[in-house]
Amino acid sequence: MGSIVSEATGRDSELSACMIAYQRGELSAFEQLYSELAPKLRGYLSWLTWNPMLAEDLLQETFLQIHRSRRTYVPPRPVQPWAFAIARHVFLMERRASARRAKFETGQLEQLPEIPVPPAIEQLGTRAAICNALARLGDDRREAVLLHHVWGFSFGEIGAMLGIREGTAKLRAYRAINALRDMLSSETPSGGGSHDSR
Repeated sequence: MGSIVSEATGRDSELSACMIAYQRGELSAFEQLYSELAPKLRGYLSWLTWNPMLAEDLLQETFLQIHRSRRTYVPPRPVQPWAFAIARHVFLMERRASARRAKFETGQLEQLPEIPVPPAIEQLGTRAAICNALARLGDDRREAVLLHHVWGFSFGEIGAMLGIREGTAKLRAYRAINALRDMLSSETPSGGGSHDSR
């Protein structure tokens, strides 16, 4: 556990140094930031929108907003929560502008990027079953559980991103994990056959 924390801290320091260099106008620093952040932000936006093409558009808009807002980043604050908060704001602005909520459609899972499922439930079913269960969660719970269990943000960081208290973020994630366990266990055939671990 300590090595994971120190690795995350090291990555935060590296990203913070990149962001400082980017604020000074070093374009190579932006390339490094994009390389590190884009895959995570793309996955996050895909789960928010359930639409890979829209997620790609919003990813580009997110980096445009990161460029415009780069002076608002205050080191040594972690860069990833700041960038995810911008991505979430971009998503919410698009949703308001379109006056519709993005909805999950059957068959769309195959188009979504291959991102990890929450480790706390990965042994309870196939990736497809877990993704279907995630799709049936309320947006608030799904977002909290993914931000914590997939992208590794603390509940304090999640609370700041979502505009809620740390305890509320923790409760949403806890309830989401319990709901996912219930959904997946109800789909497990009696007799406890083995699952495809993919």
